[in-house]
Amino acid sequence: MPNELSLLGIFHTVISVLAILIAFYALAQKGRINPAFDAGRLYSTFTVVACLTSLPIMKTGHPGPPHVLALIILALLPLAIYARSMRLFRRNADYVQTVLMSTTLYLSLIPAIIETLTRLPPDAPLATGPTSFIVQILLLILTILYITGVIYQVLQIRARKRLFKKPDGMVDTGL
Repeated sequence: MPNELSLLGIFHTVISVLAILIAFYALAQKGRINPAFDAGRLYSTFTVVACLTSLPIMKTGHPGPPHVLALIILALLPLAIYARSMRLFRRNADYVQTVLMSTTLYLSLIPAIIETLTRLPPDAPLATGPTSFIVQILLLILTILYITGVIYQVLQIRARKRLFKKPDGMVDTGL
């Protein structure tokens, strides 16, 4: 059966789905994935495990685009997590952190969509590969949602910073 998953594949899938669900919970709860809060820390941890477990999984026998995405996510997560403590970002740390965390979720959803559509339903998957029409449409919708979501989050941070600006010029966003 071409859709069978190995034990590693099953573990990777469960961890990946949990990471994505936790990210959506964080977005619903706080409007962003903040690694300073429990949901953000859990999302970060599960995402690292999902990325690391994805690396040995090779449907074609060699690394492919999903492996590149995993490596990009693994590079972005530490930047996002430590953005607030990096002098490089200073006053823009909230924006950088929010955009990077949202980007890791966006990048995680790309292979999730492709794998789901090329594996389900098991007897007649909805797509034959990443270039299938349904995959392309859903990736376009995902990209539009990502861009819209990031713009919304940035505007929310900007509004919060204006609202909570202290007389001494310091900002306390309460996040």
